[in-house]
Amino acid sequence: VDAFQAWCGPCKTVVDLFWKIRNEVGSDRLHFAVAEVDSIDALEKYRGKCEPVFLFYAGGELVAVVRGVNAPLLQKTILEQL
Repeated sequence: VDAFQAWCGPCKTVVDLFWKIRNEVGSDRLHFAVAEVDSIDALEKYRGKCEPVFLFYAGGELVAVVRGVNAPLLQKTILEQL
């Protein structure tokens, strides 16, 4: 989940990375979503930050968090969580 604030929008630069990995591993194993933290109370702790935050969930539980746009770390985290 790309957790973003309305004033900065979702991180478009990472979308291509997610699509590439999703095509490599299969669409049934990886799902990408965006969430505006300003309108979701459960994501309140991510408000007021000027860096993108990527939340990784498995079985409905938060299993990893990557802060900032670091493509190698995002790719590593995705593959580890799969």
